Amino acid sequence: MAKTTQIPRNEWPDYFNNFTRQHLRNELPDLVTLEVLSPRMGDQIYARDARLLGLSFDPHSDAFEVLMEGADHMTFQPAEIWALEGDPDMLAVFELVQNDGTKQLIHIKEGGPLMASHKTS
Repeated sequence: MAKTTQIPRNEWPDYFNNFTRQHLRNELPDLVTLEVLSPRMGDQIYARDARLLGLSFDPHSDAFEVLMEGADHMTFQPAEIWALEGDPDMLAVFELVQNDGTKQLIHIKEGGPLMASHKTS
């Protein structure tokens, strides 16, 4: 059963380092879709099914980073981070909430060998 929980701020660095180590360090790529829901700019997709290399939070720069093959995406000064884990269709979904009301949804799913070798012309 899927469960949504707020991750306490003091646990962010360890939580995302552990998540990356446990789920993203194997030969099968995991895929990420990154969606930004902004009150000022509307809803935008920044990445769709990109190969995910890691997630991290740096408390010194107050920045959350999504590392993808060929790109990365940073969110500065997130106010809250929520996690949905246990969904059978997704490895995890993270929601980053910023003080201005902007939300970033990070959907992570397992790719597998067919997804990794599939290339479009």
